[in-house]
Amino acid sequence: MISRSAYLSAEERREATVETVLDLAAEQNPTDITTGAIAKRMGVTQGALFRHFPSKDAILQAVMEWVSERLLTRIDRAISTKTSPLDALEAAFTAHIEFISEHPGVPRMLFGELQRAEQTMAKRMAQTLIQCYGERLGRLIAEGKESGELTPSLEEKTAVTLFVGMTQGLVMQSLLAGDVKRIRTSAPAVFALYRRSIEAAK
Repeated sequence: MISRSAYLSAEERREATVETVLDLAAEQNPTDITTGAIAKRMGVTQGALFRHFPSKDAILQAVMEWVSERLLTRIDRAISTKTSPLDALEAAFTAHIEFISEHPGVPRMLFGELQRAEQTMAKRMAQTLIQCYGERLGRLIAEGKESGELTPSLEEKTAVTLFVGMTQGLVMQSLLAGDVKRIRTSAPAVFALYRRSIEAAK
């Protein structure tokens, strides 16, 4: 019997490869993922894999492209539904948490790339993702200060750093516990504390 994977288009094959890498990253150290392991999980030969990607680095680059595009799109969509900057921040936080819960291999891949000593394309893309994310948060915080919703003296870069740190802290705790999806349980209380710390006094 011929598997459905034999009929995937080039684009579908590339996306299936990315999803396979993320699945493997959720189970093991991303640096230990080999092209042989990727091909085996997909049920193809390494030769078939290299027809779509010239190298392992190209695969990792595709993974970072996939993560960046989908995470930022989801955050932008969540923000667009809110008129209040503070509510938009909460929507962005929730969207990020849900994305990680659905794709537990993502934070492992991001941490893995950012920790690499060499400056690879995948690492640069991970850095760009964090930068673009921070810029979106910074704009919301600036709008919140201007509208009087957030504390006027709030230092925007610090508030962004703390926001990103909340997510990273929740991810680290869930990784230590061996269950990334548990962040859904802890996230609401964490954001409530953050909200109280930046909200203007009433």
